Amino acid sequence: MNRIDASMDDMANNKFLTLYNSVIKSYAASTDFSYNEVVCLLIVYYKFSLVNVPASRLMTTNQLYGLFLVLFQIFDVSIIDRILINITQDARTVSPDAWMQLFSVFLSRNLHDRMRFAYSVYTSAGTQILNRETVAIAVEKFFVGEDDDEVQELRADMVEFLFNKFDIDKDGIISFDEYSETVSRQPELMEFLGQVYPDDNDNTLIAYCNNIESLFPAED
Repeated sequence: MNRIDASMDDMANNKFLTLYNSVIKSYAASTDFSYNEVVCLLIVYYKFSLVNVPASRLMTTNQLYGLFLVLFQIFDVSIIDRILINITQDARTVSPDAWMQLFSVFLSRNLHDRMRFAYSVYTSAGTQILNRETVAIAVEKFFVGEDDDEVQELRADMVEFLFNKFDIDKDGIISFDEYSETVSRQPELMEFLGQVYPDDNDNTLIAYCNNIESLFPAED
């Protein structure tokens, strides 16, 4: 047979296709990834799962945390926790579907989808809305120092600035419609409460590591 991955023998290749055939077809049909790109992403997932207890056939959240820190270059643990809440309810394992959902949004070029996911991450701490209290907690990490009064003043100024920018109807809540309207005008504000996505350089590395050919940089 033609092996889909030269590092795996025929038995491993057959096992992979048996386990993931339905997932491959589903995501090849429902995302911008080609069939081969979905296969490549799931092979990486499969190899992570093989390191774990054989019966589990699943990647662990600890393994995914490592990828956030090393490959995605996202270091805010609170943000990582919220991203995981949005792709899985399992605190210990990551399913193939959750893995594909993550890469589908991380590598998406659709601004609305990226905004929707980022907003969901920011509102997944229990409030489901972005009010002043939620935003104030989020901006705490942006300002640290020995002078508590100065730090508190900087935090308060930042909250005021963000609400002046995003809270269009001035009701004390930044709705998704307000967030998306503002970000559509200024896309650089999409991650205004902390990094959610890998940057462009890291996305290039992710594309090469997972053989996502459609995202390889164009050659001059």
